[in-house]
Amino acid sequence: MGRNLIAFVALVLIIVVAAWRLLIHVIHSLALKRLSLKPGMRVVDIGCGPGRLTVRIAKEVGPTGDVVAIDVDPKTLRLAEKHARASGLKNVRFALAGAGEGKLGQSQFDRAVLVAVLGEIIDRNSAMAEIFQALKPGGLLSVTEVAVDPHRQSADEIRRLAASTGFVEQAHFGNRLLFTINLIKPP
Repeated sequence: MGRNLIAFVALVLIIVVAAWRLLIHVIHSLALKRLSLKPGMRVVDIGCGPGRLTVRIAKEVGPTGDVVAIDVDPKTLRLAEKHARASGLKNVRFALAGAGEGKLGQSQFDRAVLVAVLGEIIDRNSAMAEIFQALKPGGLLSVTEVAVDPHRQSADEIRRLAASTGFVEQAHFGNRLLFTINLIKPP
């Protein structure tokens, strides 16, 4: 009986992990599509985690593009660097930083992406202000939120933060379970 229970628990764990990885892949695929990337663009991936989306963005913008991936966790950032190296990418830079710390510069990026990250940022107002400044005029911030994220931000909260910073909503995709709001920095 004990071995059967252990085998059953192991099988359930394998299924749960596979389902979770599939869900992350689907979320990233939707976020990537909604970014409308083009070769040569400069993109900042804020809260890049282990770099799964970062690598996909870097491939989309190609060798003439540039991706800056930031995260506050050094261990996770090292995983992201390892993932990018294993993919043979040379157009990605990594920085140990959080949004709102003033490290993104002025008018540097065509796109900024936050996937299930906004709620983890302590000072969201400062973060949104820094992202606004870091985008080029006409640049796009794409914010994706997922219902299963315990730090999930509502569409209304994202709109409030965006309006107070100067962003203009360009598009809203999805539903309560999974949505993306694209925000433009006016030209």
